[in-house]
Amino acid sequence: MQIAEGVQLVTFAILSILLVGAALGVVLFANIVYSAFLLGGVFISMAGIYILLNADFVSAAQILVYVGAVNVLILFAIMLVNKREDFKPLKNGWIRQGSTAVVCGGLFALLSAVSIVTPWSISTVSPLASSVVPIAKHFFTDFLLPFELASILLLMSMVGAIILARRDFLPDNLGATSTQDSLTLPERPRELAGK
Repeated sequence: MQIAEGVQLVTFAILSILLVGAALGVVLFANIVYSAFLLGGVFISMAGIYILLNADFVSAAQILVYVGAVNVLILFAIMLVNKREDFKPLKNGWIRQGSTAVVCGGLFALLSAVSIVTPWSISTVSPLASSVVPIAKHFFTDFLLPFELASILLLMSMVGAIILARRDFLPDNLGATSTQDSLTLPERPRELAGK
């Protein structure tokens, strides 16, 4: 075993442990904000595994799209809902837990069978050159307008989510206020800001 293979093996083991630990944290934590942050850890660990597989563009897309967009969108949705309710026991809740356990066990058995049956051989073919440069050339020449329109659309949706999240604090009697006051959003009350 060469030094590079040992480093790859240790890196893969560390990333796998981080991936499984963060995934378990996503499922087991009761606080949904902690689960959303750990989901970002899952995505970053997957990006590290993609780097080990010489898939540099897929790794960068994983970080940009999933960590930078999807995970932030999930956090915005959590902040937008912002309802605190205690857990209430469900009637016949054991049926849901049992069916979830059966589905998870079946998926685990299926994936285990596939990983055992698959012939895992090490390829001696040299890796291909990086595909980032040709894809970047297409992004900034042929597809520049859709790329920039998508970023503007994401910015508009983020600003809209912030405005909708603050809508509860608008005064009820907007007609009694002046025009200058109606164009500004009031600040969050102090008793709610501490929660």
